[in-house]
Amino acid sequence: MTITKLYDFAAQNNIDVFPFALNGCESLSLLENGECFVAIDPYKIESNADEKVKLAHELGHCDMGAFYNVFSPFDIRSKHESTANKWAIKKLIPEDELREACRFCENRYELSEHFGVTEEFMQKTLDFYSGHN
Repeated sequence: MTITKLYDFAAQNNIDVFPFALNGCESLSLLENGECFVAIDPYKIESNADEKVKLAHELGHCDMGAFYNVFSPFDIRSKHESTANKWAIKKLIPEDELREACRFCENRYELSEHFGVTEEFMQKTLDFYSGHN
């Protein structure tokens, strides 16, 4: 999925995406009164691939309702982060497309370039599909 399609997905699902200077993080999603909002700090985006990965992750929170309550000692943040990551992986790099790309891409760098994602995200994807997540 391209970054344009991610922004289209946000618009079609009434998820507003804002450029916003954030202290302490690079992007975030917020559920407020049933509406989801995404903020991405444009000063902390390193590349188009980085923006694409961050946007997909935050949209994963919104689409899956994967929000945690910081005030609850029983809510596990990593569970919600994992849900958002899995959504992003499946949207950006479907398993069948990854298998096809592995026929001609020789390493993680080439795969990340092929899919337009960061190498770190590609490693998460490889770990996810190989069952090492």
